Amino acid sequence: MIGRIAVAGWIVFAAPALGAELRVPAATAYLSPNAEGAQVSAKRGITGWRDPKVKVLWFGDIKSPGKLVASVALRLPKDAAFKLRLTVDGQTHEATANGSGPQQVVTVKFGDYAIAKPGYQTFALESRNTAGGQAAEIDSLILEGPAVEGAHFNLDARRNAASVHLNYQTPADAKIVWFYSEVTALKDPVTTFYMACGFSRGYFGMQVNSPKERRIIFSVWDAGTGASAKDRSKVDKENQVSLVAKGEGVTTSIFGNEGTGGHSHLKYMWKTEVPQRFLLTAEPAADKSTIYTGYYFHPDQKAWVLITSMKAPKDGGYLKRLHGFSENFGGSTGHLERKALYGNQWIRTADGQWTELTAATFSHDATGKKNRLDRYMGIQDNQFFLSHGGFLPGTGTSGERFTRAGGGKPPTIELPKLKNF
Repeated sequence: MIGRIAVAGWIVFAAPALGAELRVPAATAYLSPNAEGAQVSAKRGITGWRDPKVKVLWFGDIKSPGKLVASVALRLPKDAAFKLRLTVDGQTHEATANGSGPQQVVTVKFGDYAIAKPGYQTFALESRNTAGGQAAEIDSLILEGPAVEGAHFNLDARRNAASVHLNYQTPADAKIVWFYSEVTALKDPVTTFYMACGFSRGYFGMQVNSPKERRIIFSVWDAGTGASAKDRSKVDKENQVSLVAKGEGVTTSIFGNEGTGGHSHLKYMWKTEVPQRFLLTAEPAADKSTIYTGYYFHPDQKAWVLITSMKAPKDGGYLKRLHGFSENFGGSTGHLERKALYGNQWIRTADGQWTELTAATFSHDATGKKNRLDRYMGIQDNQFFLSHGGFLPGTGTSGERFTRAGGGKPPTIELPKLKNF
């Protein structure tokens, strides 16, 4: 089995040594082409897999080329037979598993594979049974041999790609009232959120909710306990964000489970490879609140439209901690690459001065620390880019600073009039 080392209360999975066995849980695998083609859970692995068109995929970074011996552990009804095919590095082997009962794990061996060079490998398991037949419950992929030494797999049941962030460098003590940014999605898997204008009290960006639905989202967190609460009913009224105005066709609601606050979205099928333009404004008030407003340049209307304007209590400040990020909020598509360009960032201060933002640093969430290393930031076409997922070679370094060339022109913006409630 892969080694486990206890460190300060955490369980750390060590890379397997020469001759060790590596078990990769089925709960970490993906389904293709239909991500919902079976059920995936930490408790039972993969269940309900009846469609032979659906493949089970594992991905791992093989550090040591050479011989790899592969098996799959699964559960089957007694006396049931299940034909399987496993393809690794262009080599395919078939085998038949014979069941010993729904609670008994059996192992089917596929034999040897020759791994030609280091790098990410795809382990593709296919059913050779007819559609709608007996379903096997897949427990794990088992790997042995010299090629296992030092191999890196995500062994956690959280299948989401790591979230990645770019943190903008802004002038110290600047009274920032406007933050303008453009985002161009290059990849658009379902359950992707490309966030254009992040700040200390919320976020503003664009989301892929399904193959037929996309959204422009703007949310602001409550004050006080709302920064950590899950249930907004437990947040004092004086700490709650309130709606000031909303645009045509915009849906508003409240949210929880990630802190609490006010949520708004516009359903709009924004296009990949087309820059999307966002403007966030802040208006501090004498009662120590700040009104935050999100505007989106609507490509069809060719005009700026209001998403929402929200009053954030216990604030009274300007825009702070400006950033962008990319998030994979649904694990079933965590194996797919996400990539977007973040460019033409500008801030405007209270005295009317525009400043172009040309420097940003890279960071990632806890998933990116050891489970998912396929996370990157860089410069492309004089824009920052964020990328994660895809099990691509290389990795990004948290804290690395990037600078793009400046010399652009501030945006020309004609805002719509707010219709307050």
